Amino acid sequence: MISLTSPVKTRAHSWPAGLKLGALCLATMALFAAGDIAWHLGFAAFAVLLYALPGSLFMREGLRRLWALWPFVVLVVGWHLLTDDVTKGAVIALRMLTAVGLANLVTMTTTLRDMMGVVRWLLTPLRWLGVNTGAIEIAVALVIRFTPVLAEKGQMLAMAWRARSPRSVRWHIIAPFAVLAIDDADHVAEALRARGGLA
Repeated sequence: MISLTSPVKTRAHSWPAGLKLGALCLATMALFAAGDIAWHLGFAAFAVLLYALPGSLFMREGLRRLWALWPFVVLVVGWHLLTDDVTKGAVIALRMLTAVGLANLVTMTTTLRDMMGVVRWLLTPLRWLGVNTGAIEIAVALVIRFTPVLAEKGQMLAMAWRARSPRSVRWHIIAPFAVLAIDDADHVAEALRARGGLA
């Protein structure tokens, strides 16, 4: 598994994780509340500015991670082109890119340990009720860690398909992708069992 935190240090690295996650929640709510495309263009421009402030290296790495969203953007915009509602499609695409971009900024400037500290604090009421929150904490950490890993493996499968076939990438890579995901899950399960499980 890879680290999601950017090695390029920014001022945001020292900000409290709870503050950043809270701001992300408020920003996401604002994105879904706004319906005018002008607002979303402004939000997107602001997100790009946040990527640009720490420097070109940080910006390139951050935007590279967003490249995995291009199939969804094409699908959304293409569908709304067919239904003759281009503006709505652009709003949805901008909302998605901005929301994921802001979330990516948080993960790039926050260590997994700090984020899990926030999750642990939020789960405090459940511990008062006698619930073992360890499994929930590990599940959240695994989702955060493995999402980019699986996305990268999906891209590698698509590249392998294109290298061996003149046809476009289709549903044929779903089976090998599922096998890869199950294999990774099996290895993680074995590692957890070797360390005593979740008890």
